Amino acid sequence: MYKIVALWGAPKPQDVEAFEKYYAETHVPLARKVPHLKRLVLTRVEGGLEGAPAPFYRVAELLFDDPAALHRASESLQWRAMRADAGKMVERFGVTLQAASGWERD
Repeated sequence: MYKIVALWGAPKPQDVEAFEKYYAETHVPLARKVPHLKRLVLTRVEGGLEGAPAPFYRVAELLFDDPAALHRASESLQWRAMRADAGKMVERFGVTLQAASGWERD
């Protein structure tokens, strides 16, 4: 499977509840509507390894059959809506978002 891995930075402590509500009720449903998406894996990070602070707050993995499927998805209205919403979240909650893509390997 080919995937995008999105790493979200933490919201301000006073915004965690609002961020989580918005993420679950608005952003994730938009992501689930992206065509050609095979699986969506969401993780809320609890901490870094061996007691270190977590380097990010949330991880979203969007899995597709191959790069061509991701490309087709990226041309859709649903993709554009999800991307625009991510920008709104960055602005509203002051979070960071980094993303990369690649093949999932065993």
